[in-house]
Amino acid sequence: MEKPKFMLSTAVFFPLSVIYMEILLRIFSGEVFFNIGLLIIPVFSCVFGLGLHAVCSLMGRKAARIVSGVVFALIGVVYMTQIIYYEFFNNYMILYSITAGGAGQLTENGIIWETIKAILKATPIVLLMSAPSVIVLTPLAKFIGFKKYKIYKSAIYMGVAVLLHIIMALVIALVPSLSVIQSGAFNANSSMTYFGLLRTEALDIKYNLFEIEQNMEIEEETPLDENEGIKEPEPVVYSPNVMNIDFDALKESETDKSLILMNEYFSERTPTLKNEYTGMYKGYNLVSVVAEGFSPYAIDPVLTPTLYKMQQEGFKFNNYYTPIWGVSTSDGEYSVCTGLIPKAGVWSFYRSSENYMPFCLGNMFGSIGVDEIYAYHNNTHTYYRRHLSHPNMGYNYKGMGTGVEKYVKNVWPQSDLEMVSGSTKDYLASGKPFHAYYMTVSGHLEYSRIGNSMSAKNWSLVKDLDCSNTLKAYYACNIELDRAMEKLLIDLNEAGVADKTVISITPDHYPYGLEKDEGEKYEVWTEMLGHKVETTFELYESCWLLYCPSTKDAPAIDKPCYSIDILPTLLNLFGFEYDSRLLMGSDVLSTSGGLVIFNDRSFITDLGKYNSKTGEFTPFDQNSFSSKEEQKEYVEGVRGVVNNKFKMSKKVLEEDYYRYLFK
Repeated sequence: MEKPKFMLSTAVFFPLSVIYMEILLRIFSGEVFFNIGLLIIPVFSCVFGLGLHAVCSLMGRKAARIVSGVVFALIGVVYMTQIIYYEFFNNYMILYSITAGGAGQLTENGIIWETIKAILKATPIVLLMSAPSVIVLTPLAKFIGFKKYKIYKSAIYMGVAVLLHIIMALVIALVPSLSVIQSGAFNANSSMTYFGLLRTEALDIKYNLFEIEQNMEIEEETPLDENEGIKEPEPVVYSPNVMNIDFDALKESETDKSLILMNEYFSERTPTLKNEYTGMYKGYNLVSVVAEGFSPYAIDPVLTPTLYKMQQEGFKFNNYYTPIWGVSTSDGEYSVCTGLIPKAGVWSFYRSSENYMPFCLGNMFGSIGVDEIYAYHNNTHTYYRRHLSHPNMGYNYKGMGTGVEKYVKNVWPQSDLEMVSGSTKDYLASGKPFHAYYMTVSGHLEYSRIGNSMSAKNWSLVKDLDCSNTLKAYYACNIELDRAMEKLLIDLNEAGVADKTVISITPDHYPYGLEKDEGEKYEVWTEMLGHKVETTFELYESCWLLYCPSTKDAPAIDKPCYSIDILPTLLNLFGFEYDSRLLMGSDVLSTSGGLVIFNDRSFITDLGKYNSKTGEFTPFDQNSFSSKEEQKEYVEGVRGVVNNKFKMSKKVLEEDYYRYLFK
């Protein structure tokens, strides 16, 4: 066979192939395309490509073709899997999800059909991603210059790859915004954006599979507590929400470096103060709901009148956000139930199931002698290992397979109305105080009449709306949640306890299923909002409904707050003894400054918004800072607060810190 006039060396082809796959991942995932990652990712791609070239150059042409073809086929599968997973969950897959059984969850109940749709939609990506392996395993390989080198020459290429890796790792370590991703508190989504998939997988293996310790040094912080939230009436002086913890004694006796660091951090945090709302609901019952895919856009006076009533007559959190974390629904639940930021790379809720979790509401109500404490979920009871995490929070937990199936039909998604209708008798029959927790599923994607049984059930109520079928389906499935809350209020009234029962409702995450429509990714959002949605902050604007029928003139709160603030706020309202220093959220009704943290470490405070992707801080008032230098110092200090919260949330989970303190 005559050799072609042009042949591309594997030292060039291999790195270019990886860069090509990284670009495809960047395009199809819809992440920010233009940022510093475009300079970093090609370097890490060259590291892998040159390393593979060095290995293959020790082999004959045939063996090198087979080895490189198999390698590119395998990493192509990894790239394709990540794109499909991102299409489904709007997050990248972590290795922990595979080892914990996450892949199997995609085949359960109605989820399997959404998985199949995502795979079919990704067919063009599959074809494109297979290009490098196809080239080296077919006659096209004649254009690739596979060559066998002497060992010393192969070693030179490997040395260049290692040197490039070391140089890039050192450069990243010198850039604070990047070093925190690489070694401070690993986050798969941010790592993908800046470092690419292969580097991210390496970090995921390092930190989450082998659990190698990350850099946990405490960073300098800007005090946020001096920014006032709700004004306290003078001359009342409130005490802090703290417990009697002798941190000084712990510091003196402790030898473990991680625990020494944690004790120092938590002892020096400024606690939130008790306030005029402390104990407002002491002795009341609580029904807490984390609603699948719920949002303020699902609230309507005609379509969802009960939710609308709760919104209008309850507490009004005017700047409330629901960030999405690495494990979508489970992490959304974890943040609400624990007041902690989920640890990246693992299923935090599942990991917490063996920890001591005293501040979770189930355990808190149990600590004051309440017996009727239940948690419900109207999908498979083992999904995300809730059968382990939820009893650990103090709940008598029931899902599909452990009792809920007696009154909930096994369709997809299942009915919130049926779940509430069948469960209220559990905790209302005795006439005793109670706390119930619900994780709903009726609002789950896919938002279509055919693929969503709740949308089909309520279609007649939305069919004449002037909007797309996707939006109609979203409204329709949330009508089921509204009917569930209507039934809840009816049952509470009939039992004579409505006026002594507080209802809390918040989403697990924003309805990312609305991005599944054909065409422009956020076109349904544009239709719903009337303008193009801003994806760093506005996309996560959300609602927290906090309602009690007997509460009149509930206050409106304008300071920024988010899902992690729910637990400490409820603990204060119900008059529980807790230590506000030990939670990453804060009581929204206190005088503490507002802070909302997002998964990519963007943040919102009382003074402005910081976009971590662009490094830009936008003050709400241009006169808030006397100079650019003062603004820069403020932003750096808040970034310290944010990074420390990520680190300490992670350590609380890893070290079982509450058990260490209290048991």
